[in-house]
Amino acid sequence: MQRERPQNIFDFHCHIFPDRIAEKASEATGRYYGLKMFYSGKVETLKASAAKAGVTHCLVCSAATNPRQVQAINDFIAGACRDNSCFYGFGSLHPYMDGIEAEAERMLAAGIRGVKLHADFQGFRLDDPKAYALYEIIEGRLPLLVHMGDRNSDNTTPEQLAGIVKRFPKLKVIGAHFGGYSVWDRAVAALEGTGVMVDTSSSLAFMTPERAAELVHVFGAEHCFFGTDYPMWDHTEELERFDRIDLSDGERSMILWENAAGFFNIGTPEGI
Repeated sequence: MQRERPQNIFDFHCHIFPDRIAEKASEATGRYYGLKMFYSGKVETLKASAAKAGVTHCLVCSAATNPRQVQAINDFIAGACRDNSCFYGFGSLHPYMDGIEAEAERMLAAGIRGVKLHADFQGFRLDDPKAYALYEIIEGRLPLLVHMGDRNSDNTTPEQLAGIVKRFPKLKVIGAHFGGYSVWDRAVAALEGTGVMVDTSSSLAFMTPERAAELVHVFGAEHCFFGTDYPMWDHTEELERFDRIDLSDGERSMILWENAAGFFNIGTPEGI
């Protein structure tokens, strides 16, 4: 049964791709995880799925699998946000690229709101010393949404992220997938009390509503964002899963809207 939801809902985790490569990129992600993707990753498909479910705002992102892709991805994300006022963009950086600081400045000038890293796809460990320069450059300037946890590699472990936030205390971090897809017990052990924020993306389909409620209360509802990981999941189905979690009305409102609205200082929203 659908519970009462806020008038505005923010999806804090959406991947988008240019139309010409969207299907190929989406299918490659699905093969990697052994999952069937719901959608292609096109912008218009995201808007349609979100609008059907009552989702009014989206964080959109994409990660450069190699340094040569960084500028083009950032241009695409910035353009998508200019064309869609309901989008809030996180761009891409790569620890092995030249000119990280210059690109960070270019991202800020273009209105990009943060950085998305997917170290498994990008081919580095989160705690690789070569990544420290990246964290130092964006610390206190650009928040970081980072893919966490993976059955396929050890590049994105909760323990690594705990060490990073300790080393870079001004780095504002959102640990995707409740801080560790498929390794949620380790995420709790490593990240509880660190101040790391988390999102619900690519998690609710793999756990009971009771376990999801436990994780919300471990990290604190004020540190949680609703996210779908579009195009992997459908907005309507993910909201139905979220509705099954036994939370107070205040907790639900924080996760679905208030935390993101505060994070981005959203005044009067327009929505999709």
